[in-house]
Formats: sequence, C-alpha cells, structure tokens
Amino acid sequence: MSASDIYPPPSEVSINAHINSYEKYKELYDKSVQEPSEFWGEIANSFYWRVPPPPPFLRYNFDVTKGDIFIEWMKGGVTNICYNVLDRNVHDKKLGDKVAFYWEGNEPGDSMSITYSELLGKVCQFANVLRAQGVKKGDRVSIYMPMVIELVVAMLACARIGAIHSIVFAGFSAESLCERILDSHCSLLITADGFYRGDKLINLKRIADDALKKCTEKNHPLGKCIVLRHLGRDDSVCDGTNKTSPPCKRPCPDMQGKKQEKSKRAPPQTMWNPSRDQWWHDLIKDVSLECEPEWCDAEDELFILYTSGSTGKPKGVVHTVGGYMIFTATTFQYVFDYHQDDVYWCTADIGWITGHSYLTYGPLANGATSVLFEGLPIYPDISRMWQIIDKYNVSKFYTAPTAIRLLMKYGDEPVERYSRKSLKVLGTVGEPINPEAWLWYYNVVGGKRCPIVDTFWQTETGGHVLTPLPGATVTKPGSATFPFFGVVPAILNESGEELEGEAEGYLVFKQPWPALMRTVYGNHQRFETTYFKKFPGYYVTGDGCKRDSDGYYWITGRIDDMLNVSGHLLSTAEVESALVEHSSVAEAAVVSHPHPVKGECLYCFVTLRDGHEFTKTLSDQLKNLVREKIGPIATPDYIQNAPGLPKTRSGKIMRRVLRNIAKNDRDLGDISTLADTSVINQLFENRCQTVH
Repeated sequence: MSASDIYPPPSEVSINAHINSYEKYKELYDKSVQEPSEFWGEIANSFYWRVPPPPPFLRYNFDVTKGDIFIEWMKGGVTNICYNVLDRNVHDKKLGDKVAFYWEGNEPGDSMSITYSELLGKVCQFANVLRAQGVKKGDRVSIYMPMVIELVVAMLACARIGAIHSIVFAGFSAESLCERILDSHCSLLITADGFYRGDKLINLKRIADDALKKCTEKNHPLGKCIVLRHLGRDDSVCDGTNKTSPPCKRPCPDMQGKKQEKSKRAPPQTMWNPSRDQWWHDLIKDVSLECEPEWCDAEDELFILYTSGSTGKPKGVVHTVGGYMIFTATTFQYVFDYHQDDVYWCTADIGWITGHSYLTYGPLANGATSVLFEGLPIYPDISRMWQIIDKYNVSKFYTAPTAIRLLMKYGDEPVERYSRKSLKVLGTVGEPINPEAWLWYYNVVGGKRCPIVDTFWQTETGGHVLTPLPGATVTKPGSATFPFFGVVPAILNESGEELEGEAEGYLVFKQPWPALMRTVYGNHQRFETTYFKKFPGYYVTGDGCKRDSDGYYWITGRIDDMLNVSGHLLSTAEVESALVEHSSVAEAAVVSHPHPVKGECLYCFVTLRDGHEFTKTLSDQLKNLVREKIGPIATPDYIQNAPGLPKTRSGKIMRRVLRNIAKNDRDLGDISTLADTSVINQLFENRCQTVH
C-alpha cells in the first residue's frame, strides 16, 4: 500500500469519538484560530481558579523587529496545577478511589497501583517535606529518578508548593546532570539508590554523587540530596501504606557493581554523605498528608526541561502553569479520544517532554488511569509490551516509531501471541514514522481497527501541534495530518515568503497556543535568536515540512537533516522511508557526505532484520528502490551495513556522529548522551570506501 492511501475509512472507526466528523473539527478549529481568547477561555473555566483570569486573555509579540518576544496567556489568573490534577479529581469529581497509575516494574510480576486519593496524600506529604527542607516558591529542584511512582510524587509536590522542577532523564551522565543543575541553579536534588534497565544495573546514586562533586568543583555545592530507596527496600522502609508502594523486599543488587543471583542479591551498598544525603523514607515519617497549595499566577514558571544536548549547550525550555495546564489537558482529551473507562499507556520516560505532558499532567488533569512502565520493550522477552497491554486492558497506546521498528524486526508472531482486543487508539511520538512501520502498527498491532494518531510536537511546543483526531480526520501513513486547535502553521521558503497550496520548506507557526514555551531559562536572548530571529513574526520550529494537495502536513526532518544534492533539496526521512520498505531492512539512517561534483551525496546506514545478510546484491537493490521511490537524483552513493545505530538514551539517532563516521572523522565531540558506545567502532570498521 502506498503512503497516499488513507486509513481508516470513517465507517470503520471503532470508537465513540468526542469529535466525530471533519466538519466538527473544522468548526472548532476555525473558532480557536479566529477567537482564541473565547475558545480557550471556555476551556479554562472548567478548571479551578483562585482568581479567574482577567482580560486580556492573550498578549504576545512574535516579531523581533517590533520589540522583545513575549507570550502571556491568562496573566493575573491565580491557580495551582497540582490542585487541579489531584484535589479537583478527588473532591469535586469524586474520583478518589479510581486508579491513577498501574505501575509495572522492570521484572514481570513487580507491580502495584495507586488511587487518586492515595496519590494526593503522598504528594501532600512530600510537599511538606520539601517545605521543611526550605524549598519555597520559585526555587528550582532537580529530579533524577527512575520510572517509579515517587517520580510523579516529587514533580507534583514541587508544583504544589510553587517550586520549579527540572527533571533529568535517569540515563544521562553525571556531566549532563551537573550541567543542568548548574544552569538552573538548583537548590536540592532528588534521586534514588539505583534501578535495573532490563538486566543492566544503573547505580543512580553513584552517578548523582559524581555530578554533585562536579557541581562543587564548579563553585555550586548542593547542600541537600534526598534519596529514594528503590532497589534496597525492606520492611523497615515501608511507610504503613505498602499497598501503594512498590513491593518491599524487591530483588536487590550489590550497588558496588557485583551482580548476584536474584534470590541471593544483597541490599545495596549506597555511598553516603551524612551532611548532605537524606533518605526519602526517613523524611516522610509522621509527616502530614495534607498540604495547602501555593497559589500561582498563570504565567509563573512550572518547570524547566532541557533539550537532549546532542548538539551544543542544552537549552532550558521553560513552561508556565496556566497555559500548559489547559493545553495538555485538552490535547490529551481530543487526540487520544479519552473516555473515563480508558486505560492509557504512554511508554515515554518522564524525563522527556512526552512523559511530562502525556504521562503526568495531561492524563491526570482528565482523571485518567495510566500505566507507568519502568522496563524495556523487549525485556525479558520480545512480547513484553503486548503482555502488558493485555494485563491492564490498555485501550489507548502511545509509543515511538523507534520502538515500533524494533518490535517489527521480530515479526508478527510475538504480537499475535496476545489478543490486544482492548486497544482502541494507537499513537506515535518523537520522530516522523515511515509508512511501512505505520502500516505494520495499523495492520498487526491494531488489527486494522484502531485509528493511529501520528503526533508532531516538540519540547518547546508543550503539546501536540500537528495531529490527526480519531474519528474526525482520516489519516495517511506517515503524515502528521492537520493542526490542533489554536495552532496556525505556515510553510516558508528561504526568503521567508509563505507558500500556498502544495509546498515544501520551513515549518513555522503564526500565533501562540497556550502551552508554547515562554523562554530559555536564564537566556531570553537565545530564545529569541533560536526561534524568532530567522523569520520575524513567526515561531520557527527548525523542521522541514511539506503540504500535499489535500492539505496534509508531512514532517521531512530537521532542517539540518536536509540534503542539497546538485541543487535539489532532499529529506533524509524520505530516503530512509524508501530504504525500510525493503523486506530485509529494519531501520535506516541517512546523512550527507561531501561529493566532488554534486556537492553532497547520500551515505546510508542500514540495520537488517534477523536472518538477512548484507551483500552487494542487496546494496544494489536498495539503491534501485530509492531511485524508484524518489527519483534518480536521490540514488545513494554509499550504503553501509550497520548492525547498530548510535542513539541517545531517548532513542533518537545521533546523525552528527554518523556524518563523522561517513567522513572517517574520529573526532566525535561530546557523545555523553550516546546509549551504547560499542556501536561506534563497529561502524568505523564497516564504513564504505569514499571518494572526496
């Protein structure tokens, strides 16, 4: 089937959609664009405001030639996001006994659940702990934790007292953690002893200690560190509510690194600085389960989240309380067609924006039940995800194309081993999905009955900006489809001129939606330069995009992932999509390589499916496939066998590293975000002989 086919026909949508026709979507969309204050004002009224937002509801400037860039939604309105996602659900909506999270540990059978009432109590308790530690409104708190319920507790406790949380993905290095603590001037770190990712032990406390040592060396000593005992729990740790705590006496490693048999693992030997470190379980003893919220202006800062740092110094993206609250709640409701009996599973780590918006704040604002998963998609076996879907009767499932391609590599049987009959909507996030993976997701995982919402958004946008709506918009495999409410996209050429109709160029947005970032923490000039200087009057995404004759938007990849071959602009995503259509190819990555005549040519890395061999015949077939799919100008000059690709811990391919490998340049720069460094030597050994 081609990428121009549309799925599923409206008659086959097996859901009771909130918006059940394109006409209804268009009516609401037009209102959201023409009357944004009225549209979002009606939504804001469904939340609790200590002081209702006064007019004007929206003030902004996107044009650097007319003054400073600023965005203000509902400024002067006073609320608290923690109150809205917990207290409002418990007391006003009477959802106290509803499960907020099913926690599924790294090991099958290691699980628990927590209700909204229980979560509220734990958040209030820990918020009181933070206040007792001297944390106050506006202070920054760094959180470096595995995927456990206490991570949600910590971030919501910060929000409850008006502190600004800065969550650092637990796969990042000590240097990365240090850099983020220093940039945001954090006053306290919350971490854990350690955790397992698959069968690999991560000694989180040791990494945190290294980071804090580096902070001290750089003249920012952190005086307080709260440590969760996750792997080393025992009966003395349980706080009397162990029905809502991860199981006590979980299998424990020796945290000095010696791995033992599960039944014989010793409690963790955690390095300890008594003048700085404090156990979480000690601090919460006898602490009240009630805590008055800190009431915040809608434009007060809620959190800082740093971009991956794969290129240059990480940017501290700042999101604020009010706009982020209403936008994540609304996108979650409509994009996933949320209903109160749904069980929702977003596989993202909370250390990324997807985990903030669509595992924590968005679902909780809707009173949803979610799955919080600590493990890996293929541990301890390749059917783990489908087993979890059946275990919890997951109805809405949201994951990354990287995970889909990984699972696709093992074929249909591991999926079909489980029924998945509870599934109603499937989602993708993080990168453009190639049509072949989209079709496998639709046909095999969803059984040809579940709409797919292929969502485009960024850390900076806070929530979905281009996305299908199940039941309202038919979809094309690989297309982000249409803009969400209040989002006005445009495509510009290099001169900054808006292109009409069918077009390809720079994706920009013409006006703000409530969750758009407000600044780069501590560096507003960088915010203006990065996102608004190139094309005054527009928010510049940094992504390339094409709009087809039907008005559908297709993300072609980062602008720096675009190739100029003999004056023709080619998208790496488009070439990669063609390569993975071959039955032997599981994944592909394409970069530019200098060419003496064409300026640039295509250098392709391909990962094969199990049981397939890389040969010259296969290489020729792949070149012909790209030639057929895109045209002669896109024919790759080089195709390299790549058993593994260099990826960040969030699963994104580090193309900067691949460009160096293609050029045989071993000066790779900072690769601290690389998940598996062992692939580098293998890729250099396999590289093609190139002509400069």
